[in-house]
Amino acid sequence: MAKKKNITVAELPEFDMVDYLKTDQDIAQYLSVVLEDEDTSLLPAALGDIARARGMATIAEAAGLTREALYKALRPGSQPRFDTVARVCRALGLKLAVQV
Repeated sequence: MAKKKNITVAELPEFDMVDYLKTDQDIAQYLSVVLEDEDTSLLPAALGDIARARGMATIAEAAGLTREALYKALRPGSQPRFDTVARVCRALGLKLAVQV
């Protein structure tokens, strides 16, 4: 029997969702799961992940924000205004839809 190696948390590779957001389909699935969770604090962080995957400076410019303002608005735990979320979604080429 092979001897098990004890691994500490510090030895685990760092996880970054951005590494998994390669296609539009990846992004759509990620955002759909976040929205289904109904935790409003996750949406800004998820949009931040997507913006980082697409290029934060490019998205900030398209949304009419500075890069610093975009980072601040989309950091985990932030509570951006709806117009900011809408501008970021538009800049990302995303639409939020309501379903019955």
